[in-house]
Amino acid sequence: MPTPISAGCFRGKDQANPRRYAKDLLADRDLRFISRTFPVWVLAGLGLPFGLGFALTGSLAGGLTGLLWGGAVRIFLLHHHVTFSINSLCHFFGRRPFATSDESRNLGWLAPLTFGEAWHNNHHAFPTSARHGIGRHQPDPGAWLISALERSRLAWKVVRISPDHQRAKSITT
Repeated sequence: MPTPISAGCFRGKDQANPRRYAKDLLADRDLRFISRTFPVWVLAGLGLPFGLGFALTGSLAGGLTGLLWGGAVRIFLLHHHVTFSINSLCHFFGRRPFATSDESRNLGWLAPLTFGEAWHNNHHAFPTSARHGIGRHQPDPGAWLISALERSRLAWKVVRISPDHQRAKSITT
């Protein structure tokens, strides 16, 4: 079965062509490996909480509790509700500090839960930026993680948007 980032994945007529929009992802050997082995990561994400729950309690009930809270609730709460709410809520509610060709908006209360992705108008204005929370009072845990990875030399060529470029796209200036 094709992988999520493979060029031959099942696409509807409204889905973007990865060969056009994700050449860098398709060219990255590590990302292709992660994509090819996606079912393994899903099973590990369920098996690890089960195994930890079982190891800590010594019972099947403890393993199932770990599976429930560390696996199922995590997946349904974060992936289905928090992650998907970005494209739902952040195109209807919030502020638009930057001129973009869409209806993307920043929704501050959702930003901590989404690791900064709810600074959605910022993301649409500067899609290559490693930091979505670019304002003074816009916490961005994802950017903090990327910064830590950069300091430890596990991330490089991190894109930052200059204040001049931000001012040029700002609606308020």
